[in-house]
Amino acid sequence: MNSKSGLRESICATLLVFTLIGAGPAPALAAPDHGGTLTWLVTPEPASIVPLTTTAGGNAEIGPKVVEGLLTYDRNLNPQPLLATAWSVSKDGLEYRFTLRRGVKWHDGKPLTSTDVAFSILTLKQVHPRGRSTFANVTDVRTPDPYTAIIELSKPAPFLLTALSGSESPIIPKHLYEGTDIASNPYNSAPVGTGPFIYKSFVHGSYILLERNPDYWDKPRPYVDKIIVRFLPDGAARAAALESGAANLGDQAIPLSDVKRFTTLPDFTVDTTNWPYVSNHQQLIFNLDTPVLKDKAVRKAISQAVDVNALNRVVWYGYGQVSAAAIGAANTKYHDADIHYFPYDVAQANAALDAAGFKRDAHGKRFKLRLLFNPFQDPRAADFVRQSLARIGIDGEIESYDFATYVKKAYTDRAFDITLEALSNVFDPTVGVQRVFWSKNFKIGLPFSNAAHYSNPEVDRLLEAASVETDEARRRQLFIQFQQVVHDDIPSIEFGANPSITVVSKKVKNYAPTGEGLRGNFADLYIQR
Repeated sequence: MNSKSGLRESICATLLVFTLIGAGPAPALAAPDHGGTLTWLVTPEPASIVPLTTTAGGNAEIGPKVVEGLLTYDRNLNPQPLLATAWSVSKDGLEYRFTLRRGVKWHDGKPLTSTDVAFSILTLKQVHPRGRSTFANVTDVRTPDPYTAIIELSKPAPFLLTALSGSESPIIPKHLYEGTDIASNPYNSAPVGTGPFIYKSFVHGSYILLERNPDYWDKPRPYVDKIIVRFLPDGAARAAALESGAANLGDQAIPLSDVKRFTTLPDFTVDTTNWPYVSNHQQLIFNLDTPVLKDKAVRKAISQAVDVNALNRVVWYGYGQVSAAAIGAANTKYHDADIHYFPYDVAQANAALDAAGFKRDAHGKRFKLRLLFNPFQDPRAADFVRQSLARIGIDGEIESYDFATYVKKAYTDRAFDITLEALSNVFDPTVGVQRVFWSKNFKIGLPFSNAAHYSNPEVDRLLEAASVETDEARRRQLFIQFQQVVHDDIPSIEFGANPSITVVSKKVKNYAPTGEGLRGNFADLYIQR
């Protein structure tokens, strides 16, 4: 397997050959400019930085600039070298062998070794919301020498080779984590990594400062001197920061009402790519421990009162891609396009609630539901759902929290009846979708897991079979059956892909050269002078 630098040299050589074939002398390719500061707007502010015990979007975007994964991925999700330079999978799919890059050092000067990889993989298996399923079949990670890590499995994991990015499976320093409480380890918020940028400070409510790693293994990268990650809670303020030049990159930063205007501004690019490694997906999740929501007739009535197509038009300005299936339309390999929403019918929903014994009182109310929303959701989506509930006599009481409080309320306290979530499908259903519906992924305090407390033995069987099935046709059929069962059970209402809007100054180049999009490491990013 070629090294990353070797791959770049090969590409450059190919480009040179085609240049020489053309008529006349060709201008030299411009080298990336060095220096400058990237000011990046991220919202909402994450509680920590390393995507180790959480899959929160802020962690998944910021963390990989400091901590890296074994691999990175192209736009087709083919693996490329990063901390690992070579890899192989045994014929039975039960052994993954990785050769590590030599000369890589942690930011505190200690060398990266295979023991760090082993410790990280086994830790992710225990504490990462998706890692519990991603690495469920991992029995051991052997380290025969400092530059070889061998992951051993009890069953095949056909998705594993795609799950090893810095945003999904960060490699952390064993010497700073071993013997500690992983969830409360201070290095989660003040990370020491191997990446192109070194953590300097985190001022909550304001910014995170990262500086160029002068000893990065992939010199002369990175190109920019500093990254300032700014947190501005107001969308209008973020739009103003971009227009004024106070910021030069924003992910989901501007109000959707401003998108059309920004596309006309000469100094900006508006990128609407739904990055394949992320695969945006949002949903409304029912708390099945709430007595009234145990009744499927009630859940179906609610689903018939929430017009998701109208939500896309009104809340998402038509920039979303709605999908009634648990596996969104962006995943063309496994998505079931034959699954449709229950017909939007308020009269039928009201009749169903009457028949279920939930009559309106003198004020026209049937019952009250606590309605939460992940701050990654547009708050107007919560308002839309509340109004939809009101049409069928349900009082939806919106509770709005900052991100850290929301996670605690939803996944530790379970103090909600309905929550609007932003649980992306990511790169494979076993990793991104199974966590939401697998009964074994219900665990108090585990963020972004099975919030519904949904349990269906047939769903468990289908998901577990798909997670080890190496025949693609059979794997697809298992996921199709899974989507049909879940749709019939209604533990959630799937919204589909919310808009993905990145606003970037045209002077910022190579901000997302891989399939990970903004969840890459920014080593190739530069600011054109």
